[in-house]
Amino acid sequence: MRNPTLHRLMDDHELYDYLVRRVGKVHLRRRLGVEIGHEADRFGQGQTFFNIENWKLPRTLIRFFLKISGSAARGRANVLDFRVRRNPVVLPHLPRAFDGFTVLQLSDLHFDSLEEFPERLAAAVDGLEYDLCVLTGDYRFLTHGPHEAAMQGLEILCRSVERDMYAVLGNHDSIVMARPMEALGVRLLMNEHVRIERGSESIYVAGIDDPHYFAADNLEKAHQGVPDDSVSLLLSHSPEIYRHAAYTGFDVMLCGHTHGGQICLPGGLPLTFNSSAPRFTGVGAWAFEEMQGYTSAGTGSSIVPARFNCPPEITLHCLSREIRDT
Repeated sequence: MRNPTLHRLMDDHELYDYLVRRVGKVHLRRRLGVEIGHEADRFGQGQTFFNIENWKLPRTLIRFFLKISGSAARGRANVLDFRVRRNPVVLPHLPRAFDGFTVLQLSDLHFDSLEEFPERLAAAVDGLEYDLCVLTGDYRFLTHGPHEAAMQGLEILCRSVERDMYAVLGNHDSIVMARPMEALGVRLLMNEHVRIERGSESIYVAGIDDPHYFAADNLEKAHQGVPDDSVSLLLSHSPEIYRHAAYTGFDVMLCGHTHGGQICLPGGLPLTFNSSAPRFTGVGAWAFEEMQGYTSAGTGSSIVPARFNCPPEITLHCLSREIRDT
């Protein structure tokens, strides 16, 4: 069955032309093809064989278990218990003008998971000090269907963010979200990069379309034109392409998708990361070859609005030329 939102896109010439200008006709048709024909596939599409987000049974079983165990209210409260985490990123070749430059990362927001979530997140972000805000995908709770509520939640967040915002799409996101997101002032990076300037010096921020489910990433296109001696940060929804990202030449990779497990055993031991990447990339800071990476534990929740032993995360990445005392 065709997704009604995407079916209407084919008759909305203004939106279609907008997306063609943004990503090109070939990329648009490829992504729409997956969205229309495979967005709810349970098996076989994307980086993992089993797509748990598209399977109703796990969601039903988890909800039932939380209800009979009396844990539903606690899990729901945990979704709103945001923790600010600081991640130092030492880059000896960082331009001096960017020494201390701080990047706010929010990931896996799933704005429509809980009605009060957007306002609570906006309040948590308000007052933080940072120079740039990045969003690493998944704005809708479900993997398909309407996205208007998610965009309303994003609008609430945008009111509290006073810096430039850059974002990538995740496996829960339709490409038709591009126009409402960019209308809010969020610049989507779909296999492209931007140059961030401070005086005569600069760094680069690149972003790729979802590599996990839609396989819509293009690292070569995202990196094309970035000087080899420049500092470059890559935004990716998920960590699966970490190896190729490092070989491409990126210095830092910021991603999410795994939710850190979301429902973990005591001590934060995750049951699963829902990712085909090695476990060392599953959550927090990691490194591969010359590239530093960070996988957010997620700011929102997926499958069910509940978290245990894995608080939702607001991350501040501080770039510096040398190690600093904390």
